Amino acid sequence: MEDLDTLVLRTARDWQADGLPVVLVTVARTWGSSPRPPGSLMAISDQGTTIGSVSGGCIEDDLIDKVRREGIQALCAASRPRVLRYGISADEAHRFGLPCGGTIELVLEPLSASSQIGELLAACEQRRATQRILDLQTGDVTLCEGHRDGVPSLDMHRLTTFFGPRIRLIVIGAGDLPRYVCQIALSLGFEVIVCDPREQQVAWQLDGVTLSRQMPDELVRRLQPDARTAVVTLTHDPKIDDLALLEALDSSAFYVGAIGSRRNTQSRRARLKEHFGFSDAALDKLSGPAGLYIGSKTPAEIALSIMAEIVATKNGANFGESVQVAKDRT
Repeated sequence: MEDLDTLVLRTARDWQADGLPVVLVTVARTWGSSPRPPGSLMAISDQGTTIGSVSGGCIEDDLIDKVRREGIQALCAASRPRVLRYGISADEAHRFGLPCGGTIELVLEPLSASSQIGELLAACEQRRATQRILDLQTGDVTLCEGHRDGVPSLDMHRLTTFFGPRIRLIVIGAGDLPRYVCQIALSLGFEVIVCDPREQQVAWQLDGVTLSRQMPDELVRRLQPDARTAVVTLTHDPKIDDLALLEALDSSAFYVGAIGSRRNTQSRRARLKEHFGFSDAALDKLSGPAGLYIGSKTPAEIALSIMAEIVATKNGANFGESVQVAKDRT
């Protein structure tokens, strides 16, 4: 399963390829509380079909009605993007269900060959962080190197947004627990790669999951985890897990975790420090036992706790010392 923004772009590209006029809607700016952050996307086709969301359902019906009244073909023929604002007054905010009087500013962009949607998708697939600059006067688009977490900006002349690379999860091990981890990760829009050289351990397949038979250190080294990549080892076999950790801890991965009891976690840290020369500071990057403490017992519950910790780390959430204390008690 793709993340929502990639799905919107891919669908809009396919509609274009089928000859349908398409309007791409981007959340440019928000004030107050907003159900969807700046950069969120929605596409509307000439047939009235939509994909994506700009407000979580609050204003979509009114927006679609506006576009239909004006006519998508007419909007696309004009080729010039438009800026539309919702929730300026308290009455409008109440009417459209915007929380706490929030305001949303949208850019309606008729797509054309100069929109470079296909080129943008290709850059994302190649894990290239890309800045997209839309000229509000002409509708022309410029793509250049950027950074994934850039904040969209809008002025009188241009809308600048940021894309790619997709969040990626590398899972070491292919048992029951990894299967649940992969299912949750896929539902969250992660690109998922499973590595397990032990053929007897692979008893399941999931659409959207890439399976590798490489040795874990070779795979991690080949993939070169970046700041949009998480690595978690789940085999309980140090001969396999440690190989992945040796490479992952030296990478830019935003999360590195390993399953195991508190005793196994302490032994792992000592092993990595004494035999492989990792410093205490380097080992602080390793989360173990992997997962937030939620009293989990079953593989599905443990998978939920692991993915919750990965998402929390990705989003910069800080749970303080209480989380580590809870982990230490497991």
